[in-house]
Amino acid sequence: MANPNIAALTSIYGNTAYVVPSTTGATTSWTYNGSTSLTGLTPATNSVNKITGLIVSNTTASAVAATVAIGNNATFGSATVISYPAYAISVPAGASLIVIDKTTDLYITENQSVAVTSGTANALTFTAIFEVIT
Repeated sequence: MANPNIAALTSIYGNTAYVVPSTTGATTSWTYNGSTSLTGLTPATNSVNKITGLIVSNTTASAVAATVAIGNNATFGSATVISYPAYAISVPAGASLIVIDKTTDLYITENQSVAVTSGTANALTFTAIFEVIT
């Protein structure tokens, strides 16, 4: 089931995931629960991920461009970008950017993925706060 009925949900689990892109290409390997990898923030079968927050932090002394993209496939490499919640936004040195917050929640289904891009390798930390709904 690619898009479960969340009105008939059985559980909601809160999670935080992060990624520090080591290249300037699209990155989809998020870490959460210590060391578990979650590709593209794509949910497990019969669930949906509700992203309630996405923060980008620049840990360098120079401004760096940040992009957040949503693809129409669980494997972002073979996906078509369907939305850019953030596109090439310059994050100032030592600053953070809130891309998504509670006023702009978005749902990621089994057939979607989230990729992030940093204009400079190892310069930005992307942190996603999300709920796994089943």
